[in-house]
Amino acid sequence: MSAHDIRSARRPDPDQPMVDIANYVVDYTIDSTEAYDTARYMLLDSLATAMVAMKFPECVKHLGPIVPGATLPGGARVPGTSYELDPAQAAFAIGTQIRWLDFNDTWLAAEWGHPSDNLGSILAVADYLSRKAEREGGRPMSIRDVLTYAIKAHEIQGCYALKNSFNRIGQDHVILVRLASTAVTTAMLGGSKDQITTAVSHCWIDNGALRTYRHAPNTGPRKSWAAGDACRRAVIHAINAVYRGVVGYPSALSAKTWGYYDVAFKGNAFEFERPFGSYVIENVLFKISFPAEFHAQTAVECAMQLHDAVAGRIDQIEKVVIETQEAGLRIIDKTGPLANYADRDHCIQYMVAVPLIFGRLTAADYSDEVAADPRIDALREKMVVSENTQFTKDYFDPEKRYIGNSVQVFFNNGTRTEKVSIDYPIGHRRRRAEGIPVLLKKFEGALRGHLPANRVKAILEASADPAKLDAMPVSGFLGFFTL
Repeated sequence: MSAHDIRSARRPDPDQPMVDIANYVVDYTIDSTEAYDTARYMLLDSLATAMVAMKFPECVKHLGPIVPGATLPGGARVPGTSYELDPAQAAFAIGTQIRWLDFNDTWLAAEWGHPSDNLGSILAVADYLSRKAEREGGRPMSIRDVLTYAIKAHEIQGCYALKNSFNRIGQDHVILVRLASTAVTTAMLGGSKDQITTAVSHCWIDNGALRTYRHAPNTGPRKSWAAGDACRRAVIHAINAVYRGVVGYPSALSAKTWGYYDVAFKGNAFEFERPFGSYVIENVLFKISFPAEFHAQTAVECAMQLHDAVAGRIDQIEKVVIETQEAGLRIIDKTGPLANYADRDHCIQYMVAVPLIFGRLTAADYSDEVAADPRIDALREKMVVSENTQFTKDYFDPEKRYIGNSVQVFFNNGTRTEKVSIDYPIGHRRRRAEGIPVLLKKFEGALRGHLPANRVKAILEASADPAKLDAMPVSGFLGFFTL
């Protein structure tokens, strides 16, 4: 932390964490085949979630220009729509699409989050720059370029999350989406290391959004567009740094009294477990089977396995015992009335009750219509949720990154089901061989649910050949998604 004299007007050297980000974004070469392969699947998975989100009017109403008519012909496209917007507003729209259903990738550590949220900024800026380059006879950005910046955004967000808990100071994890997206989009716009550092300093001066909208009794749909909001703000910081030459604030983190550390982080500097590389994308968690808060993914899998044994005996259940990690207990253990979709997809009891009763958990199962089934709340009232300390230990182990849960059902006549325990879900790195075919099925199904058949065919043909996909201009690939 800087020892700069608060009385002195001499500007200090930039805080080292900001410099490290700039150096990484500009200088680091990604040489991991696994990183690019995983990033490619991450891109397809994120676009799948965006297409499924188009079925939800509450999402769609957020996707247009900031005010009616404020479109930008030749600007950035919003997949699955006909909108052409300025890159900042397009970043908001794409980020909102990807995050709306809580169905995109996840990273869990001291902080939680969804690194593919950064695609909102990356795709918007990439499409804007590519279309501009094509009009001016320049080189458009390729999908390979997008994957490179996405890997770096994942790494920045994920490495900060490993040791630094923003949730414990009441701030939302989208602060790290804004950080990562600010850094990479500044570089995409041609920014230098100094300009990246400047943009990142403005990001920290913004401070962070409160987690109020993620927790009872205030849980609400802002959590579904909060990442989009972070993406939009990131692009604004990048544009200001590169196109407008705004002044940076070198001790935005460490300034005594006025810096982020003193104002928001209890005077503590950030801690880091490892240098930036490609660790995060290689270990990222995909939400493949269920649109559910990730700490409950394996709980849902457990419940699905128990469905056949309990579906005909729901009225005979005495209790359901759920064991989870400490983080899951803190975030999604929720009793009492659930007011809306956002409440339900962050309630482990609800996410276990639905598959026990129906043998499924889809985005539609968080609707008011499904939630009105009295069996769901009756079953929730019979659930006991507690921490399993081994699950918590394995959750923080950097060699495991497990997200364990167990579920067991007890009946009124004294019988019980087996206790089903799952350490890591199908989207975990250790289950890639099993999970990727399911991810590709999710991708194809999502496309067919929203796009014309000829567009689906073109997208599937392009994405089936990694080399062909990587070489495609971003503008060409996103053009397939334009209505």
